[in-house]
Amino acid sequence: MKIKVDFDLCESNGLCEGLAPEVFELDDDDFLQLKTEETTDANVEAVRRAVAACPRAAISLED
Repeated sequence: MKIKVDFDLCESNGLCEGLAPEVFELDDDDFLQLKTEETTDANVEAVRRAVAACPRAAISLED
């Protein structure tokens, strides 16, 4: 699945980074960066938790 982020909605609060640090990262300016756009068997559950936890619903998964 592809990981999508609506950067217009994203508040860069870091919840997603805390839940899936192998996928999400806040840069030095506190802007969210995706380390990868694809889920793997190893990270898909963490990404799903990050999607559910995002307060602005800025993260989504697409098949």
